[in-house]
Amino acid sequence: MAKKPSETNGGDAETGASAAPAAPAAQNGEAPSLRIVAQYLKDLSFENPNAPESLAGTNAPPKVDISVNVNAKTLSTNDYEVELHLEAKAEHEDTIAFAAEMVYSGIFRIENVPQEALHPVVLIECPRVLFPFARQIMANATQSGGFPPLMLDPIDFAGMYQQRMAQEQGDAPTVA
Repeated sequence: MAKKPSETNGGDAETGASAAPAAPAAQNGEAPSLRIVAQYLKDLSFENPNAPESLAGTNAPPKVDISVNVNAKTLSTNDYEVELHLEAKAEHEDTIAFAAEMVYSGIFRIENVPQEALHPVVLIECPRVLFPFARQIMANATQSGGFPPLMLDPIDFAGMYQQRMAQEQGDAPTVA
């Protein structure tokens, strides 16, 4: 008979042994957890302002600029809404081929994470979970707009977070 993993601790239900290395425990001794309560498309806009001319085949691919941003807000003690903002603008010879904007969001329940690790979890791990879904929606939107699907490259959310923190520290006033 196959053993069913325990949903509470990730270990073996019968022995309590864990196959994976133990995650750092919070002050109460419980393992940290991150659960998706909901995920949803909050906003989507796709513009093809020069159709049908923009759909005519060209020799050169359009220049595509991508913008990514992450925002988060606390909903309750353990629940956080995380928004992944994606913008894509394609131009060919100074003419807009398409412009797409979206906000893909999720509500995450984060428990037993030390306070000093909470901010990076919310702004790195949560958008990392949301990204594949947002990427697929963006690809479908551009394809439905008459263009090849825009397949976004993976995003370094840890690098974005570090850059954001460095910028905020640089903006902070210094004490003499």
